[in-house]
Amino acid sequence: MKEVVEIRWHGRGGQGVVTAGKLLAETALGTGQYFQAFPDFGPERMGAPVRSFTRLSAKPITIHSQIERPDVVLVLDPTLLGTVAVTDGLGEEGILLVNTSMSPQEVRRLTGYTVGRVFTVDASRIAIEEIGRDITNTPMLGAFARATGLFETQALIEQVRDWFGHKVAPHVVEANIRALRRAAEEAVEG
Repeated sequence: MKEVVEIRWHGRGGQGVVTAGKLLAETALGTGQYFQAFPDFGPERMGAPVRSFTRLSAKPITIHSQIERPDVVLVLDPTLLGTVAVTDGLGEEGILLVNTSMSPQEVRRLTGYTVGRVFTVDASRIAIEEIGRDITNTPMLGAFARATGLFETQALIEQVRDWFGHKVAPHVVEANIRALRRAAEEAVEG
């Protein structure tokens, strides 16, 4: 892992972008890493574009600013492609992971991101089939594990169980875990 891995999340209010960033940070904590997780939004309403940031490191993190040059960008809402500059600052070693039924090649054409690695996963379809709602944060965590190799899927599953176990019914927790596993298996690179 790089000394500090910087991750930027894009989505819309209510889609769980902030929660996903926190879940990833909590997973890092559980594996002995340092982390930062923070949102970037003001008085936006449900459905407005929002960003969230996560930093991971094996050493203490001394940076205290928004992420301008991310190593990984996750896009939870594909309608943001072409309307929000999701690839700004994403370099040639970067990873772009998008919730979409499009192919990675179609995402490259739409975003103009011709370098780095691009992964797609239909997290919306998976979430609807497994959870019953288009809440894509947990499936995107599974796809993140596949795309980056920074965490084992099992570590994320344990964190989802811990995070949601006290908040929602057990069948909802298990549905989120199924969605996470499926997305890890179904994410494709191109």
